Amino acid sequence: MKIVELGNATNAWDDFVNAQPDATFFHLSAWRGVIEAAFRHRAHYVYAEQDGAIVGVLPLVQVRTRLFGHSLISNPFCVYGGPLAADAEAFAALCGHAAALRAKLGARVAELRFRDTPPDGWLAQSWASRPGLYVTFRRAMTGDDDANLKAIPRKQRAMVRKGIESGLAATTGRSIDVLHAVYAESVRNLGTPVFAKKYFAILAETFGEALDVVTVCHDGKPVAAVMNFYWRDEVIPYYGGGTAAARACHANDFLYWATMQGAARRGCRMFDFGRSKEGTGAYSFKKNWGFSPAPLHYRFALAEGESVPDINPLNPKYRLMIDTWKRLPLPVANAIGPHLVRGVG
Repeated sequence: MKIVELGNATNAWDDFVNAQPDATFFHLSAWRGVIEAAFRHRAHYVYAEQDGAIVGVLPLVQVRTRLFGHSLISNPFCVYGGPLAADAEAFAALCGHAAALRAKLGARVAELRFRDTPPDGWLAQSWASRPGLYVTFRRAMTGDDDANLKAIPRKQRAMVRKGIESGLAATTGRSIDVLHAVYAESVRNLGTPVFAKKYFAILAETFGEALDVVTVCHDGKPVAAVMNFYWRDEVIPYYGGGTAAARACHANDFLYWATMQGAARRGCRMFDFGRSKEGTGAYSFKKNWGFSPAPLHYRFALAEGESVPDINPLNPKYRLMIDTWKRLPLPVANAIGPHLVRGVG
């Protein structure tokens, strides 16, 4: 078995990913180009090869910034994307490669983002974990709107109905202009740097019909929007938010209901609400929808003296930065944010 740089073998890579039942949208080879073009990070995508066939893939990226340090992540800007392998031997070879590359490059940590627990005995004990770092929210859905609405807990279902009664209207398209404007205001209000519009444009161009944008308007004015990814029979609402006006008309609640409706019409039967950290507003919002949190199984190979990274809004060391960011004029936040967010992978 040997470990090979991806190069131009993207079709073979994706054929392998598409054949694996535990693969995710974030294992696709196209993420290499997205991350390199949008963030200028160096990708180290490799695969395990046995007898001329791909038996495992590792979408690994070197993330290096002055503010957040030097890491290898599989896969940054993605909630999942750790090594994907057909057997334990290939899995071990990929993990070993990640640990060795971390040491070679002098990175403080190599981070593997697993959605599910790796099979027993596949992952070496040297890979550290930190329980409770993140959870994900996933739930089956049906093709019937009434059944999906009734599956939402009563109080949250009432919020959706209030949004409907407010006269909200949802449209589905692929334009990222309105989405970015709404998203930028939303994350500024939360104290988080915004991604550049260029990143959203690259995502839309790269993933084509596997991506759409749902926008909610109130009295003709956009108040909430979300970018969704589609993978197999799953919908993954990924980048979304609402303006200050969204709360009063329950636009955020209506937004995800409209997304669920549209996904059901596309044949989706799994709604992936993505990752959150316990104690955040996003965590509570998703639980209110009746989704049960499931721990994400991130693993870390650390340089001597390093600890598991904790780049999240609940970390006290970022509290002053977050509070300051919330008060920035939106044009200023939009100008500075893309330079900072490169390291928040």
